[in-house]
Amino acid sequence: MTSLTLHIGNKRYSSWSLRAWLPLKKSGAVFAEDVIPLDTPEMPGQLASLSPARTVPVLTVDGAAIWDSLAIAEWAAERAPALWPADPVRRARARAATATMHSGFLALRKEMPMNLGRDNRPVARSAACEADVAKLVELWRAVRQDDAGYLFNDWSIADAFFTPVATRIRSYGVELPADADAYVSALLEDLDFVAWRAAALEEPWRNPLTEDI
Repeated sequence: MTSLTLHIGNKRYSSWSLRAWLPLKKSGAVFAEDVIPLDTPEMPGQLASLSPARTVPVLTVDGAAIWDSLAIAEWAAERAPALWPADPVRRARARAATATMHSGFLALRKEMPMNLGRDNRPVARSAACEADVAKLVELWRAVRQDDAGYLFNDWSIADAFFTPVATRIRSYGVELPADADAYVSALLEDLDFVAWRAAALEEPWRNPLTEDI
């Protein structure tokens, strides 16, 4: 039997870890979790022993390391193809949307880091961050198939990659048009995410750099 361990950062803060955890969970894989608290003196050494990237998440498969959230999601999809849309064009569009989130929205990420314990207090946002929010809404409208559901009707890896940004929308009190707000609600009502968030709120670790924003 294959031995799987997903090494992740704090569930309260680690958006990259959430992006990998959701597809792995929905694939039906049975895996252990190893939480590595972020921004501690021990963290660099712990990460160096896991992968050359020295980042979380890392999935170890019988001891072999797969790092990067998208690579882990693709590993899960090879075992559960329904994690991507079945239609080739829609599947390619879902990958394009995922890649856009994976490499973009840098101002939004910097100014509104994921913090699942935050209480919806708005923050001042730069013009670059406002542009990222507008781009996010535009992207969702370009690909979304069903106003009441996920981007491509059924939940997909694309939705996993937008879930952390959905938490930021709520945590920092960002107002969105009704259609975009409904999509954010759908992501945050997903039962697997609800379980992740509940575990995050039970964690003892706090990062002052994030909590003070």
